[in-house]
Amino acid sequence: MENFTVRRNELERNMEAVRTRINAASGGRTVDLLVVSKTYPATDIEILNELGQKNFGENRDQEAKRKVVECDRARSIQWHMIGQLQSNKLNSIARWADVVESLDRIDLIAPMERAAAMANRTIQVLIQINLDPLDAPHRGGLNQDAVPGFLEELEKAPHLKLGGVMGVGPHPDLGVDITAAFEQLADVSAAITASHPQATVISAGMSADLEEAIQAGATQVRLGSAILGQR
Repeated sequence: MENFTVRRNELERNMEAVRTRINAASGGRTVDLLVVSKTYPATDIEILNELGQKNFGENRDQEAKRKVVECDRARSIQWHMIGQLQSNKLNSIARWADVVESLDRIDLIAPMERAAAMANRTIQVLIQINLDPLDAPHRGGLNQDAVPGFLEELEKAPHLKLGGVMGVGPHPDLGVDITAAFEQLADVSAAITASHPQATVISAGMSADLEEAIQAGATQVRLGSAILGQR
């Protein structure tokens, strides 16, 4: 019990510090928080849920499925898939993920739609946009010129609800202006919302660069270590 209380106090302090950072960067604009809970125990998720946090991000199907069961008694949790998608995992992901933030290949749309239909669920999806230079190896993401065709295919998937876009800031070693990269994501979002006005989510920014992401227009930040600490 003593260790639980210590951990709860630690997480509460970290949440307050993060909210202060978000509010300072947003100037009062509402910015949602997604806690990246991958590799951390279900007990941390339940503590944070009791503190009012509802959105949690996982990147591995097997780990996420286990936590969903373990946290069944914790109400009002929305689970986000933030990891790279694998075709052979889609049926499983469709049964636990409320939001899939990493949809970035056109050939994944049809099987993701079938998986959602089989699970009798409507899943919100974000299009992951590549923010790395085109001539550099990147960590997933759709190139901007492929967005129109991607949207056409997504419109054929009634069980997939387009929520917006997601981006991962370029690695510092690439020498890319991080603010410019996040502004690029905001520009892609604006082009999408012109024809899909409901797709307002801009998921960008992590523990080290949340301020730059928010100032460029992010509506959601994804934070792990700033809240849960280093593993």
